[in-house]
Amino acid sequence: MSKRLAFPVLTQFVSSTAGRNMTTAAYVAVTVGVAMMTLLTVAPAYDAAAHWIDALLWVCLAYFVFEWLVRLRHMGRQGRFWFYAFSGAGLVDAIGALAVPVALLCGAEPKSAWLLAILWALKVVPGIPGLRQLRRVLVQESGPLISVLVIFLMVVFLASVAEYLLERDVQPQTFGSVPAALWWAVVTLTTTGYGDVVPITLFGRVVAALVMIAGLGVFGLWTGILATGFAAETRRDNFLKTWETVSKVPFFATLGPAAIADVTQMLRTIDLPPRTMIIRKDTSGDCMYFVAAGEVAVDLPGRKVKLGEGAFFGEMALLGNTKRAASVTTTKVSRLLVLDLVDFRLLMARHPDLAETIDAEAKRRELENQ
Repeated sequence: MSKRLAFPVLTQFVSSTAGRNMTTAAYVAVTVGVAMMTLLTVAPAYDAAAHWIDALLWVCLAYFVFEWLVRLRHMGRQGRFWFYAFSGAGLVDAIGALAVPVALLCGAEPKSAWLLAILWALKVVPGIPGLRQLRRVLVQESGPLISVLVIFLMVVFLASVAEYLLERDVQPQTFGSVPAALWWAVVTLTTTGYGDVVPITLFGRVVAALVMIAGLGVFGLWTGILATGFAAETRRDNFLKTWETVSKVPFFATLGPAAIADVTQMLRTIDLPPRTMIIRKDTSGDCMYFVAAGEVAVDLPGRKVKLGEGAFFGEMALLGNTKRAASVTTTKVSRLLVLDLVDFRLLMARHPDLAETIDAEAKRRELENQ
C-alpha cells in the first residue's frame, strides 16, 4: 500500500478507534492476550508452543500500544490530550500499553512480567453498559450500603472480641489475640466456614451461631439494596427511553408532558424477531402498538403498507370495532410498545383531547383503507 493510500486509512482508523470505548479488534486482542498469558503458566503447553505464545503476546501488546498512541494523537488534535490521558479510559489504555514493557525494562523475569497482561482485561470495563449502571446504583445507594458495612464491621469486631474471651484459654494458638480471632469472625460472618478455626466451648459455639445468622442478615440487606437500586435504575432508563419514543410519535405530538408521562407508564415493551405475526385479521383486538424500533408490514386489500419507527397500529380495534381489520407482521427485528385496552380507556378518560385525536386518526385511516 502506498503512503498516499495508507495515510487516509490510518486517519479513518484513528477516528473510529478513538471515538469508541472498545473496538472488535480490541476485544479479540484482550481475549487472545489473556488466553496466551494463561498458557504461559502451563509448563507443558508453553514448552510445546513457546514461539507461538510469545509471538501472540507481543502482537497483542503492539496493538494496545498502537491503540493508545492513536487515541492520544486523536485527542491531542481535539485539544483534549490531558483530559483523555488522566481519564479512567486513558489510564486503563496507558496501563495496558506500558505495564508489561516497564516490568521488562525494570529487569523482571519475562514470565513474571507477562503476567501483567491480565491488566488488559480492564479494557473491557468501559464497554460494559451494566457496569456504568452499577456505578450509578452504588453512588445513589451509598448511604444504605455504608450503613450495612458499619453493621458488618461492628459484628466482626464484637464477635472476635467475644471469641477471644471465650476461647483464648482452650485454643491459645487460634484465639490468642483479637487480630487472630478476626479471621474466624470474617469467615463465619460470610458463612464461608473454612473449618480451620472452630470454637469448641459451649458459649463459643453459641456466639458462632449468632454470627452466622447475623451474616445472613447483613448480606441479605446488601443484596436487597443493590437489587432494589438496579430495579429502580432499570425502570428509570426504560421510562426515559419509552418517553423519548412516545414523544417522537406524531400521534402524541400535541400532548403535554402529563399526558406523555401517563402514556409512558402504561406501555409495556416486547421484542420480536422478523416475520412474526403480531395481529391476525378478523381476530379480537385488546391492545394497540407503537413501533419503537424496526419495521412492520400491514397487509391491506391489494397492497402492503410498511410502518417504521414512530408509527402505530391496532388502535381501530380499541374504538368500538373489536375485530382486527388487517394482519400485521414484522419485517425485521422490532421493538414494540403495547398499550392494553384497559389502560387505553383509562388514558382516554384522563385526556379527552387525546381521545378526539385518536378517533380522528382512526376515521382517516378507515377512509384510506376503503
